[in-house]
Amino acid sequence: MIYVFKTSVSTKKAVQQLKPFLNRIINEIAWNFDLEDCDKILRLDTCAKCSKSIVQLLWDKGYECVELED
Repeated sequence: MIYVFKTSVSTKKAVQQLKPFLNRIINEIAWNFDLEDCDKILRLDTCAKCSKSIVQLLWDKGYECVELED
């Protein structure tokens, strides 16, 4: 399943800082940021229901994160 989040993560440096934390929750090949998108999209491709964990992680690290509905 694909999950899509609007975030305030805006730099590659921020993505690199978040990488080890995201990798603990979900496999590295299953997530990516689209920093070119105006909503700084984070996409997850996983069968695990981890959206609440992802939102909480980003908020804890100082970033806004909201799951977008279909």
